[in-house]
Amino acid sequence: MAEVAAVAKDAAHRFSKPVCAAIRLIAGEGVEGDAHRGVTVQHRSRVTQDPSQPNLRQVHLLAVELFEELAAKGYDLQPGDLGENIATRGLDLLGLPRGTVLEIGEAAIEVTGLRNPCAQISGFRPGLLSEVLMRGADGRLIRRAGIMAVVTRGGLVRPGDAITVHLPEAPHLPLERV
Repeated sequence: MAEVAAVAKDAAHRFSKPVCAAIRLIAGEGVEGDAHRGVTVQHRSRVTQDPSQPNLRQVHLLAVELFEELAAKGYDLQPGDLGENIATRGLDLLGLPRGTVLEIGEAAIEVTGLRNPCAQISGFRPGLLSEVLMRGADGRLIRRAGIMAVVTRGGLVRPGDAITVHLPEAPHLPLERV
């Protein structure tokens, strides 16, 4: 069963987010009290490009299974460390198609694409960027730093909440960087 392992938010633009008991998602905006909440893009690098862009990065999700995999390689990572709002367990986030709706707690979100990991990750833990941004055998770039979503129905999300997956109609579109 897919579930929420942890939730996190931060009112400031910092790399990591502190874990909390619950987060409230606001439809069309993101996580209440989080620096990335907004109808238009809030990520600083995106704001400098075009501050009027729609915010397709309202909620960041990351699988705790990635933390467990990286722990075997010597990286000590905890929920919130990589800036995610929702840490999941039991769900192949990277395998979801664009437009997938996830019902989580009282809320619902729609998957928009992949998080593009940046060099700040190596500043957080040296060498970590090469573990979450790598090349496949075919030379294709593989992004493993989680997925992004927009809030379609607001509500509370807490650790232990079940996650229900609703796939979009076929054909399924692969996740791309947002």
